[in-house]
Amino acid sequence: MTHTPPYDFPLDDFQRRAMDAVDEGRSVLVAAPTGSGKTVVAEHAVADALARGGKAFYTTPIKALSNQKYADLARRHGADRVGLLTGDNSINGDAPVVVMTTEVLRNMIYAGSGALGGLRWVVLDEVHYLQDPYRGPVWEEVIIHLDPGVGLICLSATASNAEELSDWISTVRGPTATIIEERRPVELHNLYLVGDRSAERPHLLPTLVQARPNPQASRLDAEAIRGPRRRTDERPGGRRLHTPRRAEVIDRLDDEGMLPAIYFIFSRAACDDAVTQLREAGVRLTSREERDQIRAICGDRLAGLSGADLEVLRWQHWMLGMEAGIAAHHAGMVPPFKEAVEACFTAGLVKVVFATETLALGINMPARAVVIEKLSKFTGERHEMLTPGQYTQLTGRAGRRGIDEVGYAVVLWSPFVTFEQVAALVSTRTFAISSAFRPTYNMAANLIRRYDPETAQHLLGLSFAQYQADRDVVRIEAALDRSAGRLAREREGVECRLGDAAELVDLERRLAETRRNRPSQAREVDEALARLTPGDVVRVPGGKSGGPAVVLTATRRHGNVKLRVLTATRRRLSLGPDDFPEAPRRLGRVALPEPYQPNSTAFQREVAGRLARAKLGSGTRSRHADRRADATLEALTKAVADHPVAACPDLVAHRRAAVQVERLERERERLHREAGAGRASLVHQLERVLEVLERWGCVDGWSLTDAGVRLCRIYHEADLLLAESIGTGLLDGLDPPSLAGLVSTFTFEARGPGEPPVPWFPSGEVRTRWARLVAMHARLVDAEEAAGLPTTRPLDPGFVALAYAWAAGDGLSAILEDEELSGGDFVRNVKQLIDLLRQVGDVAPVAATATAAREAADALFRGVVSASSSLGVDDDGSGGER
Repeated sequence: MTHTPPYDFPLDDFQRRAMDAVDEGRSVLVAAPTGSGKTVVAEHAVADALARGGKAFYTTPIKALSNQKYADLARRHGADRVGLLTGDNSINGDAPVVVMTTEVLRNMIYAGSGALGGLRWVVLDEVHYLQDPYRGPVWEEVIIHLDPGVGLICLSATASNAEELSDWISTVRGPTATIIEERRPVELHNLYLVGDRSAERPHLLPTLVQARPNPQASRLDAEAIRGPRRRTDERPGGRRLHTPRRAEVIDRLDDEGMLPAIYFIFSRAACDDAVTQLREAGVRLTSREERDQIRAICGDRLAGLSGADLEVLRWQHWMLGMEAGIAAHHAGMVPPFKEAVEACFTAGLVKVVFATETLALGINMPARAVVIEKLSKFTGERHEMLTPGQYTQLTGRAGRRGIDEVGYAVVLWSPFVTFEQVAALVSTRTFAISSAFRPTYNMAANLIRRYDPETAQHLLGLSFAQYQADRDVVRIEAALDRSAGRLAREREGVECRLGDAAELVDLERRLAETRRNRPSQAREVDEALARLTPGDVVRVPGGKSGGPAVVLTATRRHGNVKLRVLTATRRRLSLGPDDFPEAPRRLGRVALPEPYQPNSTAFQREVAGRLARAKLGSGTRSRHADRRADATLEALTKAVADHPVAACPDLVAHRRAAVQVERLERERERLHREAGAGRASLVHQLERVLEVLERWGCVDGWSLTDAGVRLCRIYHEADLLLAESIGTGLLDGLDPPSLAGLVSTFTFEARGPGEPPVPWFPSGEVRTRWARLVAMHARLVDAEEAAGLPTTRPLDPGFVALAYAWAAGDGLSAILEDEELSGGDFVRNVKQLIDLLRQVGDVAPVAATATAAREAADALFRGVVSASSSLGVDDDGSGGER
């Protein structure tokens, strides 16, 4: 069959074969490298739907891709025939072609939306996302529940088990063509860049020579290994080889004609630092004309931000890098900044972008070269090597089709990764797709609403997870056999002639946990101050102002709680954590006069009088709990010191073996659970979910209660907890800013190490509601653990103050001035909160609560948030859009 679509390039063989399958009405799975032209097949299906008077839905995993694809299709077919549905935008939703995130389509299917009528094709872009632990099940839900008459166009990165995925789709939906293309459209040259103190510039070597590791690179690496390992920042006279400095890398790429480049660093702060380093080193990669164009593009993209917003976002500092042709790109940046970087890079104006791995998630931003600074990344718990799939995803940006004859992937030398590891990663380029599907509370409720029990169980049995589980039991059993031998060997290493080494290791762990869990004095003071509200009486420490005082105001400034208090002698004092040697205790409470006018002399006189007449407690700090904690700490310290194995000369080896035993035992437990899950099937998992839903009053047999009907329309990882909060009235009676603050505990999750700051609540009532939420979450976790289900993640109050302030109308500079949260993180969290508040507004049974939720969402959608929701601008995830 001959295809003559409006493309200005010849079609590849895999594209023609996929188009033939579409013309025959068959579903198609296309697995091909990044930039190979998979979307041409999807566009052909869209054109087929329009030619036959039908509809086509184009789904993507993130809103940025939805916005991008909407713009592409609108240019091709006309804006009147193309629509967009995401959490931020709803444009022409009744058009014959609609672009949306995959969650939106899943929700439409569950709701039985009339918009599904006449649907001929659905494109599932980046279908390998079905292995994502949180969002992956959405893809399987769509594939299973979509009307059988609708054809699928599944686009995936190259995977070693693409045939398996296609076989499953064929089983579920009928004949599906499997089109696999492993050849890149632009040849990739893998290079190894090695800093050498004895050479004038870094060595740039091919990683592979005739498909084998380059012997020259192996010899260089061997020279470094023979010498002692030292820090990479040691001066000359230490190790000869070193990781090339960023300015050196860019200079070498520029000399070799390998710019523009994307330089991957797995740290937001390091990306920003790299731009500063190059700028301060005098690197400038742009001409005067290019700088003028950069300023024009940035001015256009940032037009929606106020001068105050730009100032707090350090716009001038950012522009200096842009004008030099250097930029960062990561999730900590607000979307308009990222969009400006993307536009300038695509136009060839910005020559180097330092990026985190989020840039590899499908944004159309190819480069001539890709640099990977380190082959390991921190996962939040430990450093892990990149997988072959991740390496392929990152280097997929190297080589611009139609511009470059070759692309370059450059890995930098590191003292912590051998060249053999680099070569092995480069030569292994595929990865297997595995299912993350499991029944959720919302899924179970929608199964009950739409199907009888037998049909629901049948649909679960059709999942890719079940398809793989049936094959995986044998693999798991073999892994259990191998781990049994390793476990026996490590247990021998734990044995000690002096005593029980495992017991000592356990005591040492308990001692470390006890020390770690004891709150610091400063934190105790801060927590105590955070609990105080106007009218509370505390004792002011020492000095002539010492004695009882009434709290007039309690606010958080610069990360600490500040009190304004009034003494019995009418002295007004400003106190903070540094003024209290230990946590203050509440002595009592004084009813404050009305109206509340703390700056009024008459008000202060009346408060002082009431304080003088008040019956107050002693405020003496009870040391019982502290003495008990001290005794526990002392007993554990003594037990560790006196343990007989503590004197063993082989203690270090015993400890290491004990840790390995514990790790292997956990691994065996996990394998046993996986084997059990494979044998028991997803139906048994559904039964456990239904058990919890019945205990929580959402289902009665195979029917939904009012609470269950509500749950059907809540799409969030804490769906049951939110449904219960709404049903029990926990969200009722709050003004919009307070409701925004409380609901933010569902969407926010603190990142990074370290202890989070003490949360701030706008009122005692919100603090009380938060305490009820915590108790409700604890009950749910108990129920989940009893049922053998994964537990709902804890809620996080770390965004309450920011959500409240933004909904109340405070400016961005006032909100972020003393916060460690970046502008991009702030925008992303507010947008996720807006989406969840709109869901609350749709399902809350109390009209006032629904109104407050909608008003809160509207109040949050302003300034930098609304400017970050225009087409082409987005955060890095979609959450649970409606």
